[in-house]
Amino acid sequence: MKLSRLSTKLSTKGQVIIPKNIRHQYQWNSGQELTIVATTEGILLRAKKPFITQALDTVAGCLPYKGKPKSLDDMETAIRKGARNSHDRR
Repeated sequence: MKLSRLSTKLSTKGQVIIPKNIRHQYQWNSGQELTIVATTEGILLRAKKPFITQALDTVAGCLPYKGKPKSLDDMETAIRKGARNSHDRR
């Protein structure tokens, strides 16, 4: 990634304009939420992630399925059956 040195001004409302070519490079559109990280060098802006990263075992308990776990063979059979049904409907 090419590093850029650009300048901008802080408005009286504390707003900073991010140049269009930078917004385009990072695919930031109007309304993009950003996280501000204070570093020893200055500040760092990052696009806010829509979800906090979680380990599977911390969220798996919220899944609605309460029955016996399915085997890989059971899952593959269900996938084939679903694909066949989808194909037959066409």
